[in-house]
Amino acid sequence: MGKRYLISITLATKDYIPQILEIENEAISPPWTHGYLLSEINKDDSHFIVAVKEKKTDEPSPCVGFAVLRQVGDDGELLQIAVDKSVRRSGVGNLLMERVLAYAEENSFESVFLEVRESNEAAVRLYEKHGFRTVRVRKSYYDSPVEDALVMSSRKVVC
Repeated sequence: MGKRYLISITLATKDYIPQILEIENEAISPPWTHGYLLSEINKDDSHFIVAVKEKKTDEPSPCVGFAVLRQVGDDGELLQIAVDKSVRRSGVGNLLMERVLAYAEENSFESVFLEVRESNEAAVRLYEKHGFRTVRVRKSYYDSPVEDALVMSSRKVVC
């Protein structure tokens, strides 16, 4: 495990979009656009959070990760989660997942679904750690490069 940081989780605002785009461009293919991120922040059925590294100066704290969860009926769909490469393996992804699942539970979602590149072993391990299981494979779902997607579902978050 890497170095630990004091991280806070807050709702995304338009001010974080440039930093989110930097993380997106490095971590997600294909990345979302500025306009799409902005529209997602403003959707009532979307829970868009950012992980912010605390600083002891008056400078703005940098965004080091984010997650987007959207309500779909009685379920949630985790649309994106990404962590800046400078803080990977420091617990930021785990913290984002905990907050996403806590939000799902607080809002009585029955489960949470997501798609993940089959080759993204680190993400698959993170999701499995939080109770997700593969429920099916979508052939050639991703492009850039073409790859299958694992469709994963969380345990029931409401008993």
